[in-house]
Amino acid sequence: MTGVDLILGGGWPWLRWGAIALLAALVALAGFYAAYPVPMAELIGQEAAACGVDPLLVAAVVRRESGFEPRAVSDRGARGLMQIMPETGAWVAGQMGLPAFHPDRLFEPEYNLRLGCWYLAYLLERFHGDPVVALAAYNGGEGTVADWIARGRWHPQRGVSAIPYPETRRFVAGVLRDYRVYQWLYRRLPDFWGQVRQLAAGALAGVRE
Repeated sequence: MTGVDLILGGGWPWLRWGAIALLAALVALAGFYAAYPVPMAELIGQEAAACGVDPLLVAAVVRRESGFEPRAVSDRGARGLMQIMPETGAWVAGQMGLPAFHPDRLFEPEYNLRLGCWYLAYLLERFHGDPVVALAAYNGGEGTVADWIARGRWHPQRGVSAIPYPETRRFVAGVLRDYRVYQWLYRRLPDFWGQVRQLAAGALAGVRE
């Protein structure tokens, strides 16, 4: 019997297939982590915490907006990690009391995240904590979304699929999907393994006693 046979269970097919399934799950999980990294996690966490926004939601916005590229520029002129338009950046900087705004500062990761997190927090408060509406406003404009709702063109209860602008609809759906994946990878899965370790430690302590 080879070492591989011994590891995979030798004469017990169920153990062999269980080991293969576990290996496949680990490979798939590694793929998820590779596809959904959180570059600058400490900086994102710091700026998100300062504004009371979930850092994983911010990470999902950054992933969708710029792919974590600080020098990204959109066709419409939005800049940096959270793709902030210069006029929006100037308004946010004024609201925050930040002096000497210049559009080129939006390429600075810390500055861009500071303004972007504040603006996302502002939109969440403006639209009563509803992430769907806040994200729609982040992409399509606060005034535009408010007008949709006022004129009955769209209502949050109708869901993401009813958002009038295709680009905004795709953006919101993508951010929410990425947000769910980030929550699963970086919050729920670690919590699950933490509970498993606690149970295992308790079981071992009971055996030793």
